[in-house]
Amino acid sequence: MSNFDYDLIVVGAGSGGTRTARISASYGAKVLVVEGDRAGGTCVLRGCVPKKLLVYASQFSEQVSDAEGFCWQVNNFKSNWHELIIKKNKELDRLHEIYVNLIKNSGCDLISGWGKITGPNTVSITKENNETIQLSSEKIMIAVGGESSFPSFDGNNHMINSDNALDLIKLPNSIAIYGSGYIAVEFAGIFNGFGVDTHLIFRADMALRGFDNDIRQHLMTSMKQKGITIHNEVTISKIEEEEKINKIKLSNGKNIVVETVMGATGRKPKVFNLGLDEIGVDLGKRGEILVNNLNQTNINSIFAIGDVTDKITLTPVAIAEGHAFADREFGKINRYISYSNVPSAVFSQPSIAVVGFTFEDAINNGIKAREYKSEFRALKNTISGNLERTIMKLIVDENSQKVIGAHMIGPDSAEIIQGIAIAIKAGALKSDFDSTIGIHPSAAEEFVTMRS
Repeated sequence: MSNFDYDLIVVGAGSGGTRTARISASYGAKVLVVEGDRAGGTCVLRGCVPKKLLVYASQFSEQVSDAEGFCWQVNNFKSNWHELIIKKNKELDRLHEIYVNLIKNSGCDLISGWGKITGPNTVSITKENNETIQLSSEKIMIAVGGESSFPSFDGNNHMINSDNALDLIKLPNSIAIYGSGYIAVEFAGIFNGFGVDTHLIFRADMALRGFDNDIRQHLMTSMKQKGITIHNEVTISKIEEEEKINKIKLSNGKNIVVETVMGATGRKPKVFNLGLDEIGVDLGKRGEILVNNLNQTNINSIFAIGDVTDKITLTPVAIAEGHAFADREFGKINRYISYSNVPSAVFSQPSIAVVGFTFEDAINNGIKAREYKSEFRALKNTISGNLERTIMKLIVDENSQKVIGAHMIGPDSAEIIQGIAIAIKAGALKSDFDSTIGIHPSAAEEFVTMRS
């Protein structure tokens, strides 16, 4: 008999924590999941899913414009933001219940409350009624994710974060978004699509640092064509709120007046109030939990996965980490995940998807690489009048002829790159792409027709 209340306590019922709990329980482990908010986590309730729903909704304005180019007669076209948010929240409620059932039906216990790690094998849980209980476990998994992080300047408290932006009761007439990462460009596309006067402010020369430079530049051009005002190479010095209007002072001396300001300058690991300092868990410079290849902290019984470790902050990575942990610790399967060639997407407008090396990455890593590029105007846009163009790239190792990177900006990029990622993960050669018959007419066929 175990000397502990549980074999595993998972703190956090997001995608990663839920997968960890379910798979561990399937191997016979006695598992408790602790969640202070709602089961489902950031991705399902405050991130990927609701954001993608709003991306879909915002795209209809451009689709109607395309329809007019194809000679459809469209009259009295308008959106109802308030009703959309209600429908979106109903869907999130449904998904939350699915997560609750996933946890309970797998045989796990679920407690609604805030967990704090009080020792190598103990978790203190404060419930909604302020009752506090303490439970013990042979192993503890921390899967609490991340949270918005704002820079310090006078008036930064006037900014809303992405959580707030997803639940605005009323659509603002104008908005300034501070940031240049995927959250910033995605919400810029959303608000612009709903007809909001949208400004994007950031310190760098181009958005999406770390992505292929041609794709970054193309996104900048496309956003400007769609009506987004870009203020690059500046920072916000101060925000003053006057009669529900925000006056933004920029570092270049210019001012912007908007109804709403959204901060999207990054996220940080959500370690506050977890008690990690008190028990001696090692943290990194950004507060991230430091783990080894077992997702184990410096305290052998405590583990962490997902955004709280700040490795690759993608939901599928957290899920894979949690599944591999359960396999190793309770399934006696010696399985690890690979962090190489992890595909990702940015649901900007146009959307971006990538996997593997950029050309610059390859050169910096000492790889003799060759870049293949295709740029074109999609067939649909030739009649609709839409000026948007698509860019696709393949990066090839000249010595091995393996395809080591693929990059795309354009419609359906995530759907296309997901398939390309399998080929790259499997070690496909450029000749394998060349010998594959394309599907015509499609955008995806460009990936198998790129030649010197």
